[in-house]
Amino acid sequence: MEKKLLGNTSLWVSKLCFGSLTMGPLQADKSPEEGGRLLLHGLRRGINFIDTAELYETYPHIKNALKHCHREELVIATKSYAYSQETAEKSLDKALKEMDTEYIDIFLLHEQESQHTLKGHWEAFTYFMKMKEQGYIKALGISTHTVAAVEASLKIKEIEVLHPIVNMAGLGIQDGTIEEMLYFLEKAKEMGKGIYGMKPLGGGNLLKNYKDCLNFVLNLSCLDAIAVGMQTIEEIDDNTAVFEGKEIDEELINKVKNKKRKLKIDFWCEVCGKCVETCSHNALKITDEGLVVEDKKCVLCGYCSKSCPQFCIKVV
Repeated sequence: MEKKLLGNTSLWVSKLCFGSLTMGPLQADKSPEEGGRLLLHGLRRGINFIDTAELYETYPHIKNALKHCHREELVIATKSYAYSQETAEKSLDKALKEMDTEYIDIFLLHEQESQHTLKGHWEAFTYFMKMKEQGYIKALGISTHTVAAVEASLKIKEIEVLHPIVNMAGLGIQDGTIEEMLYFLEKAKEMGKGIYGMKPLGGGNLLKNYKDCLNFVLNLSCLDAIAVGMQTIEEIDDNTAVFEGKEIDEELINKVKNKKRKLKIDFWCEVCGKCVETCSHNALKITDEGLVVEDKKCVLCGYCSKSCPQFCIKVV
């Protein structure tokens, strides 16, 4: 698979980025050994770019992959909710130790919403900038589900990489349309920022339009890469074929279209409401019948499961 520079960074990445969220404890719950094998299969197919986050708990999976390849073969992006120097130091230390690596290629502030959240996390970002100077990080940026955060990033030259929601329906964008998102991403691209999109299939909600969705993001000049969550060898092979412009047979396409995923609330839910507070898409609500998922709003990220004290939420 062809590699290209990620904006003005020195990082050469594959167009297809391996989204590791779906293989981890929040979704498929693959073992670190299974996850490592999937990542290595992706590398053999030309996927050298991996997206993870402290929240995803997939550092051990990446560590397993790194045991069997040269570190420089992979470009690893991770994310953290750090807001202070102390929390930033802990996040970076955790990433380095749990992946058993001497550096992180891309470190992002996770789920930034606007200039106000960026200001609130600036102490952490300042620490990451110092660590970049010392060689522990190669590039810095933000992940976001909002247009406002992308717009705010245009005024901050230290934000080198953006990881926004981009899909043909605009599903998951919290404060605007896909057209508005693309408008500011084009401006970011002109400034030399590296951009890799997330959720091209809307967290699985747009699977019925699988090829159209991928063709949409592949034809956007503002995107250097697109992160796609993958859980199986078959998914890696199918997505790689599409990204390389190869035809995949209708049987496979229909299989993808018919794959149904949902957020499952197990019967022992105590309706404590912590997941409702966590969900930034307002897809969960408490009713007289208990905890209810609004399917049209849910992007199947699984983040809410992390906040559940009874471990009763999962993407299946």
